[in-house]
Amino acid sequence: MVYKVFVPIIFSLIGVGILASLGFWQIQRLNWKEDLLSSIEIQINRPSVALPLDPKKSDDQYLKVAVEGIFLPGEIHVLTSEKFKGPGFRVIMPFLTNSGSTILVDRGFILEKFKDIQKTTDSNFVEGNLLWPDEIDYFTPKPNLERGIWFARDVHEMSEHLKTAPILLIAMNENKADNHINPKPLTIGIPNNHFEYAVTWFSLAIIWFFMTIYFFWSRLKIN
Repeated sequence: MVYKVFVPIIFSLIGVGILASLGFWQIQRLNWKEDLLSSIEIQINRPSVALPLDPKKSDDQYLKVAVEGIFLPGEIHVLTSEKFKGPGFRVIMPFLTNSGSTILVDRGFILEKFKDIQKTTDSNFVEGNLLWPDEIDYFTPKPNLERGIWFARDVHEMSEHLKTAPILLIAMNENKADNHINPKPLTIGIPNNHFEYAVTWFSLAIIWFFMTIYFFWSRLKIN
């Protein structure tokens, strides 16, 4: 008799403990994610600085910089879409800075019908954030170079194609912007669902606990 009661109790406590521990783990992850997002937000919105001599993803991801120079011939169109506007492309062009570095500049979104028009390249000042996007995986199609269409922002592939350094600047401001291009300043796209996950695990722990009580109550009632 004792054995029949003791084993279910141990099993129930273990189940509740595991579910509750997963909930507390998600709370820890929530705190970590909030700190991460806060640090990124500060990095994105701090005053702009000059482009570092040798920018690296590990040190300069999201760094806000301002560069002066000229746009060079050539452009890449990365397929995308915008809500309420429809399909279009991100326009990425090479930019020769006054310091002698040639970098990639993501000028923003252009509608599909304007893809092949001559873009204005009078801007000699661009402000924005450095970014090394993580947008490619095994299933990402190769760019269609004949049609000039890319399916993701692969910094290294794009830099080789346009003969620039593997540095991408997401434009926020240009002093002489193209009227057809809508700037897409960098925003934080990192999901933060840990609170919902924590609620789910704690809810399951509570359900498990009350199911255990119901189990013993029903057994006692039968006896």
